Amino acid sequence: MADYKILPSSLEAEQALLGCVLLDSEAQLEIFDKLQITDFYAESHKKIFTSMQNIFKKSIPVDFVTLTNQLEVEKQLETVGGIEYITYLTNVVPSAANYQHYKDIVKNNAVRRRLILEAQNIIKETFDSQDGESAMQTAEKKIFDLSQQDSSSELELVGKPGGTLTRVLKEISELAENNGKIAGIPTGFREYDDLTNGLQKGALNLIAARPGVGKTSFAMNIAINAAVNEGKKVAIFNLEMSREELMKRALSSLARVNLGHILKGSLDSDEWKRVWTAEKKLAQSSVYVDDSSMVTPLEILTKCRKLKMTEGLDLVLIDYLQLMSSNKKGREGDRNQEVGDFTRQLKVAAKELKVPILLLSQLSRAVEKRDDHKPMLSDLRDSGSIEQDADIVMFLYNPEKYSDATLTDEPGTVYLLVAKNRSGRTAEIKLKWVGEYTTYLNHDEKVQVES
Repeated sequence: MADYKILPSSLEAEQALLGCVLLDSEAQLEIFDKLQITDFYAESHKKIFTSMQNIFKKSIPVDFVTLTNQLEVEKQLETVGGIEYITYLTNVVPSAANYQHYKDIVKNNAVRRRLILEAQNIIKETFDSQDGESAMQTAEKKIFDLSQQDSSSELELVGKPGGTLTRVLKEISELAENNGKIAGIPTGFREYDDLTNGLQKGALNLIAARPGVGKTSFAMNIAINAAVNEGKKVAIFNLEMSREELMKRALSSLARVNLGHILKGSLDSDEWKRVWTAEKKLAQSSVYVDDSSMVTPLEILTKCRKLKMTEGLDLVLIDYLQLMSSNKKGREGDRNQEVGDFTRQLKVAAKELKVPILLLSQLSRAVEKRDDHKPMLSDLRDSGSIEQDADIVMFLYNPEKYSDATLTDEPGTVYLLVAKNRSGRTAEIKLKWVGEYTTYLNHDEKVQVES
């Protein structure tokens, strides 16, 4: 382990920077905004900067008099070198106009120190770990967290040249030129795309239903449409089914071949032709599948980061929330908090990756106990934060499952209930469920089978 005393630092730059705070009110705003106490190496400088911050928070000018008074009140004046050292700080500055340069030196050394110390922790934890994969994920998270410490955005004048308004207007102009083309990734379900403008980058989209309603099929229909018809790169994490099971369903849906025939291998010549055609489409698409049964949000983020860097990434599907693991040994009753942590982490992941995430979830049994079996937001299982973190929450409701179907409901009618839409209105959308092909269609769409 390296000695902390030899870690990167520049006492001269720290002294000059503290002197700039005492001499230049404009420099104060920038320095207090960009630097933390831990960015300073010398303990005396940390104490001085802390006192400066305490004065600044009271909206009092930070100068020689107010600083020495504050240090006396905090009983720190002598420990930092007395009035003589504070005087020295005001005299050591070559030019207060150079505060940006001093700030960059201090910040750069602080980042290097943190990286060295984090690397030391990684080495120690790797020696202690018995699991190489876990050690790798821990190391990656530590470095990523370190990189995020200074990545906060700043206040921006939105009307400046090249600013937010310019980018927004350019986006609107491009959409207008494309005759109102969907801004996000089309799902293939017309009414839903009209409502939401497609799947948006950085959005967490929750699809919830009771078991057996077909949420996996619905999500897979969206994912395969994005990959095959839109040329998108799609990552699918299924914690319940194997890769082989998923691809059999994808072939059934895409080829319009009865899933039972595929499972038994009892296909006629026309069905075989359609399966081979569907196989070619899938083979030429960019669909990546992970069927790990105990996956964590961190593992998903790690794998998606790598995929985005190497191949690109447009959409992530996770099936499903309640099967996820944290790899932590917690107390009984912590499941609600754990699930809440999952959704928060996945929302952050969607923003970092700049892709939409489709997250599937189970609904509680409360749906079964009501006379009205339509799902509600309160039916989301395990955590109230699921609703809070999701940008869009949609439920699949099959009235035939509960004998709720009305005379106006055609056989196979399933409702997509958009119960939360952060950027628009909610709605009930009719879909058509074709069970033999594990496929959802637009309600007015007919099943088309290519010969």
